[in-house]
Amino acid sequence: MDIPRFSVVFDLDGTLVDSEPNYHEATLRALGPYGVTPQDYDWEHHTRFIGIGTRESLELLAGRYGVGAPVDGLLDATNRHYLELARASTPVFPEMRKFVELLHADGVPMVVASGSSRAAIEAVLAGTGLAPFLPTAVSAEEVARGKPEPDVFLEAARRLGAAPERCVVLEDAPPGAAAAHAAGMRCLALPYVPGTADDPAFATADLLLRGGQAEFSAQGALEWLRRLTDPQPS
Repeated sequence: MDIPRFSVVFDLDGTLVDSEPNYHEATLRALGPYGVTPQDYDWEHHTRFIGIGTRESLELLAGRYGVGAPVDGLLDATNRHYLELARASTPVFPEMRKFVELLHADGVPMVVASGSSRAAIEAVLAGTGLAPFLPTAVSAEEVARGKPEPDVFLEAARRLGAAPERCVVLEDAPPGAAAAHAAGMRCLALPYVPGTADDPAFATADLLLRGGQAEFSAQGALEWLRRLTDPQPS
């Protein structure tokens, strides 16, 4: 199946891989020395920051909990703990792996655009075996503004040499869907947190799978992408 007209931009955390539990634990380990407990920053609280870059999340959390440490130090600690956890175990969503392999076989240009650090992106892609299929990646640390601003997606398109309107973003979080819309890109949204499916940002998606990964199939996504590239005559 030939799909020449579009490039595919993947968010990483919560979209390609189920890394959010590792980020939750890494954040706790970084904030723990400053008195932040698992009861303070529980899983439900963590889900409110899904889709926001690590630095931006830490800035907000430091303010909330009165952590006086420099954000750069908190970021270094979070990334260090996260890399330890990620290298030990980062599961790939099975249908996403299949989708990446199908796109690769068809020669579809792909890129990862993530709020994670460059080191975290590279560690996850290498450890999961996705790196050979996704050699191009952009970290929010490499652009001026993270999601929900469009910068990371626009830079991803630039690196592929693709027009934004010819890019399709796969995203699991409202800030990412908002960023895709702001970038002028198509969006396939699959909420990581089911309760966010009614977020207004997801209303801008071209395809919203309200059940998230449970509704996603590689073949179904491929057929949807083909319909985008070969619309029926009116």
